[in-house]
Amino acid sequence: MPALAPGTAALCSRCGVTLRRGRRDPIERSLALSVGALVLLIIVCLTTMMRVEASGISAQAGLFSGPEELTRRGMPELAAAVLFTTVLAPFAKLIGTIVVLAGLRAAHPPRHLRRVFVWVERLGPWSMIEVFVFGVFVAYVKLGGLVRITLENGVFALLALTVTMIWADAALDREAVWEALERIEPDGIPPLPPHVLASGEVVACETCGLVQASDHRQCLRCGSALHERKPDSIARCWALLIAAAVMYVPANFYPVLSVVQNGAGAPSTILGGVEELLASHMYPLAALVFFASILVPLVKIIGLAAMLIMTQMGWTASLRQRTRLYLFVNWIGRWSMIDIFMEALLGALVRFGAVVTIEPGIGAVAFCSVVILTMLAAESFDPRLMWDGVPAGEGALAPA
Repeated sequence: MPALAPGTAALCSRCGVTLRRGRRDPIERSLALSVGALVLLIIVCLTTMMRVEASGISAQAGLFSGPEELTRRGMPELAAAVLFTTVLAPFAKLIGTIVVLAGLRAAHPPRHLRRVFVWVERLGPWSMIEVFVFGVFVAYVKLGGLVRITLENGVFALLALTVTMIWADAALDREAVWEALERIEPDGIPPLPPHVLASGEVVACETCGLVQASDHRQCLRCGSALHERKPDSIARCWALLIAAAVMYVPANFYPVLSVVQNGAGAPSTILGGVEELLASHMYPLAALVFFASILVPLVKIIGLAAMLIMTQMGWTASLRQRTRLYLFVNWIGRWSMIDIFMEALLGALVRFGAVVTIEPGIGAVAFCSVVILTMLAAESFDPRLMWDGVPAGEGALAPA
């Protein structure tokens, strides 16, 4: 794709998906924002986010408090998932982005920058700072009726971090970065001969998007393995999707949270938590938890299953709508982690013995596995398989 003027976009002529969007100062601005986000992330890691008090006893929680509490309660796998998505992945993504964008400013950029940017691209979906912010918000609202809660400086740094990271992603033109990395090669990457393009014997890199001759085994630009279609896409997606559907049952049957207040209380499932929020007249919060924790995983499982069945049967109806559905399903699955982040924070904050105590339940482990499995299933599905039954010249959008 050629470089575009700021504010313009190039769309696929068949499915309408945005291929590239023009941005003003696509590298320098994102570099400055990424540096700012890294500083804010360090501040969040070193400060306290919330403090609670009940019966003269106080407790505080920071970014590491949730994983520490989950490990203490015998849930190390859940602690690892929370730590990776809220600390390790964001740190690695920001540091990698800064290394690549700063390296491009050098007179002789090192060639390893391409591999670093590959990992930055792959870590993107697993960096869930913006999802964690909603988990903090849900925990804050839910604790309002149980204990006295105070927001500390870490929360405000977290809000600033979220805005800065989203802004940095929006400002970055990934195609411009790949083009700059392409120029690192001593002889550059030769253009695709017209007769090869006309023959259709080409393949697109799944990482950087470069279209090249299909006889290459590795991408000429980023070094990733090349495949005409993702290997065993249908089989791998079915396997992950069935595993997610199996885990969805214990995720909703077993308790995810237990609240004990003044010696009384009972374990609560995900649906039970929604009912409690409704009984407390917290309707927007109940809708958010129901949507993220119950509706989204179910829609993702059903949506992916429907796409797999229609693809295997060779149906070519409503391909543009199915493509948009896939992109939506692939994007929305990570937001189900709101419930996991909330439970980790609640367990770390509320530990006041018989007065009031909140403990994460085993259902949270099953639910987290559902989120991860559905994300992997969506990633393993190749939406190009849906279009393979349609001739290349058919289904094009009318020119604007």
